[in-house]
Amino acid sequence: MGVLTQNCVERFYLLAPALFLSATFVFAFVIYCGLCAIGHPPKVSGVKHNQLFGKFFASFLVWLLGPVERLLLGRVSPNVVTAISLLMCALAGLAAGLGHLPGAVWLYTFAGILDVLDGRLARLAGTQNAAGALFDSVSDRWGELCVFAGYAWFLHDSAWLLAVIGAIGGSMMVSYTRARAEGLGIGLAGGVMQRAERVALVAGGTLIAACFFYDDPETARAILGATMLLTALSSTATAVHRWIVAYRELARRIAAPAVASLALGESAEGSGPVATDPSKVRPFRDVRPIELH
Repeated sequence: MGVLTQNCVERFYLLAPALFLSATFVFAFVIYCGLCAIGHPPKVSGVKHNQLFGKFFASFLVWLLGPVERLLLGRVSPNVVTAISLLMCALAGLAAGLGHLPGAVWLYTFAGILDVLDGRLARLAGTQNAAGALFDSVSDRWGELCVFAGYAWFLHDSAWLLAVIGAIGGSMMVSYTRARAEGLGIGLAGGVMQRAERVALVAGGTLIAACFFYDDPETARAILGATMLLTALSSTATAVHRWIVAYRELARRIAAPAVASLALGESAEGSGPVATDPSKVRPFRDVRPIELH
């Protein structure tokens, strides 16, 4: 009985931070919903949202982070916040690799929160620039690699390792496809599995797995493996969707000058040959093949 009591106490101290964080989040969300329901929604500004979470949830998150945002604004550089977020991702990967799943939950969750804060601090302080954007984007990719490396080590002796590898590949391709398309002048921001969704999915799956880990490690591993598999499939679907959208838009832009020239020639039929300015027609090879990059 004494050993059982000691195990329960140890488990409580391990799970308490993650459970407290979850309970605080749910309690704050209930309060926010209540304020909106009675017609007094909190005023928030600069809310950026995506397809899955929507504007309502994004506004709640901005409202929840408001006090921290006001505390840091003008006192801490956004790049410092980004660097701390990267460090916490590395620690989250280490915790996951060592089997400390509750620690991985709250470390990765706080890293995701800081990733939201750094961009907002830069916008509110008027310090947005290309250097900061590069630092933020590259830090996000390194952070995800650190986290997934930890899960790969934790699941390295099971078939679920393949799911982690798929999650790594899918996550990287979501970001790469967007970056490559933007380099070619195509703005991509859609998809149901972007970075915020991946953080929420992985942290949520890890929290559920942590609740089973000390009694049934195999069930916990299966939950983590399923989380990684879902991350892999949804990230890959998002990356492929972005690929198709960008390719179609580029193909449309390539074809547009030729169609316009043909229409102009038909309208002038009977009045002699129509001279077409070569500089107005964009040749196909004006854009270098994507696979070369």
